[in-house]
Amino acid sequence: MSRKNSSFAADLAAGIDLTSEAAPRRSGIATNVLTGRANRLADLASGAVVTRTHELVDPARCRMWAGHNREYGLLNEQRCEDLIESIKAQGRQEIPAIVRRVVGDPNYDFEVICGARRHWTISWLRSHNYPEFKFLIDVREIGDEEAFRLADIENRARDDLTDLERARDYLRALDAYYEGRQKTMAERLKVSESWLTRYLDLARLPTELTKAFTEPQELGVRNAIALKSLLKPEDRRERAFKEAERLAKAQEESGQPMPVLEVLKALTLAVDPPKRSGSPKKSGSTTTTVSSEGGKAVLRVEGADRKGVRLTLLNKGGASREDAERAIREVLDLYWA
Repeated sequence: MSRKNSSFAADLAAGIDLTSEAAPRRSGIATNVLTGRANRLADLASGAVVTRTHELVDPARCRMWAGHNREYGLLNEQRCEDLIESIKAQGRQEIPAIVRRVVGDPNYDFEVICGARRHWTISWLRSHNYPEFKFLIDVREIGDEEAFRLADIENRARDDLTDLERARDYLRALDAYYEGRQKTMAERLKVSESWLTRYLDLARLPTELTKAFTEPQELGVRNAIALKSLLKPEDRRERAFKEAERLAKAQEESGQPMPVLEVLKALTLAVDPPKRSGSPKKSGSTTTTVSSEGGKAVLRVEGADRKGVRLTLLNKGGASREDAERAIREVLDLYWA
């Protein structure tokens, strides 16, 4: 050791009372436990660790949140069949529903933010020979807008939630949480405005038009593009409503619902009747003009047979490229299986 370091060590040792009794030291195990507990509390305080409260409750003590994006009344044994069999096989509900506590309602303790199918399934099982099953919940403290986004994230990829259910939920939330600002809503949901627009268009379709479909829940977001184009100008809109009324009555009287694509074809033909000129066309051949929302001709469907569909793009008709792209998508929806 150098003279400088030796002097420093001597000065340091001089300040230590070597005659006093050494303080008792904690065992290594106790020290580790206390240190771990202190670190855990620090993490909780800083928000680095989030705890979840899971409980098993009676589903009858849970109500659906008014802003839930699933129509609970449409749930039945068929729509929940996969979940029923899964819970029966596992002997319990594996994934908790997300709920929040209810205050001031003696009939309920919680309201369900995400998990309507799980709630319905547990309720159904309890009334069908499985009274021991309970509803597994994850209790959160969240506001309405956050609850809406949480439910949307959970259900966006689910095939069992229909496009129409999701579309109506978006339309309700647009005014409820975002003051009608579609751009703000798209940013909060982390989706494009055009993606959100397609769902809002589906939700905004008038009942005078959707009555043509015996099962509106079968309408997809792609169908909204074709249906929306039938509503302008006013004369086309009136023809579409009249045909929808006729189709609704015909299906009610026959008791035979028409497939969605067949209804779309009938509405399109009623709005834009085929124009016949020149020599007679072969049987089954029709001509249909697809127009933009402003009434500008975009493309003409000149016929469809076993070989395919023949189109003429009317690029000089005054419509925009966006109108043309929308019209082509409509034709694909109508004719491409």
